Amino acid sequence: MRHYLDHASTSPARPEVVAAVSHWLAKPGGDPGRIHAEGLEARVAIETAREQVGDLFGARARSVVFTSGASESIAAACWGVAERGGHQVLSAVEHSAVRKAATAFAEATVVGADGRGRVDPEALLAAIRPDTACVHLQWANHEVATMQPVAEVVAACRDRGVLVHIDAAQANGHVPIAFDELGADLLSVSAHKLGGPVGVGALLVRRGLRIRPLIVGGDQERARRAGVESVALIAGFGAAAEALTHSLPSEAAAQRSLTDRVLAAAADLEGVRVYGDPGDRLPHLVCLGVDGVEPQAVLLGLDRAGVAAHSGSACSSESLEPSPVLEAMGVDAHHSLRLSVGWSSTDADIDAALTALPRILAELRSLASG
Repeated sequence: MRHYLDHASTSPARPEVVAAVSHWLAKPGGDPGRIHAEGLEARVAIETAREQVGDLFGARARSVVFTSGASESIAAACWGVAERGGHQVLSAVEHSAVRKAATAFAEATVVGADGRGRVDPEALLAAIRPDTACVHLQWANHEVATMQPVAEVVAACRDRGVLVHIDAAQANGHVPIAFDELGADLLSVSAHKLGGPVGVGALLVRRGLRIRPLIVGGDQERARRAGVESVALIAGFGAAAEALTHSLPSEAAAQRSLTDRVLAAAADLEGVRVYGDPGDRLPHLVCLGVDGVEPQAVLLGLDRAGVAAHSGSACSSESLEPSPVLEAMGVDAHHSLRLSVGWSSTDADIDAALTALPRILAELRSLASG
């Protein structure tokens, strides 16, 4: 039996999502920009999903711009604001999608973080210059789960007349998000992190804000993102959002209970420490520092025991470079283990990991010392 503990990378599609995507893939098809019956049916499906996604994230439906995923949403935000000024501000613990897009489209100032991966809002705001177009801040960290002071930063940026973009891709579907109430200008989300389909996400855009589109051509998404919309994927995103609108509190509580078990067990493992804030954190994710063994060996050992896990961030698998997040925190950036749960996780999954991990660490350390 397999035990999947890598929901922070991607979460399996929920049954409602599989049904919605399958339904629309089986349809004869129809361009949602056309006025024939097939096109109008597709348009209704997209607008229904737009309302469902808006409801989950506390946003007007018209604020929701569908994209191919959070990476595109982030790139669109970084590109769209760049014409307003030649400078952007971000933290050293942002996801690589933010770091690379912001520095590609503008001059950027990178602000550090503390040993738990939290950004000092005063340091972030102090980096603002007269030509600063936007400040970027993640809702919570994708590797160590630490929550960031988004409300404080958004309020301060509004006082200064500077746009603010929040990357909520790791937080979405795991903690409550109220976009309109927060007052942020832009917010990026992803469907596959919360049990929706891979290949669809959204950029939430504050009412009244116009930024230039990243993808141009047609006038889809009210001229904010060109290209014929993927009705099946968008309908699947809507189905996931609809489910979470009702179940998020109970799912988050269950996920926190599971990861609390990992935190408690880690305290009894020699050479293992918890990275990030153990309290003010996302409920579904735990990052551990592991002394004396290579993370790839740990992951392979867990995989042989039927447990899927990860080391570092979701987008670092193809790179041999150390984790920029852990480096920014001043901790060992080469030896980490990330366990993450989701809507389908059970106590049996945690049991399997906590049974296998001590044995695997002991075997690997014995080999290293032999």
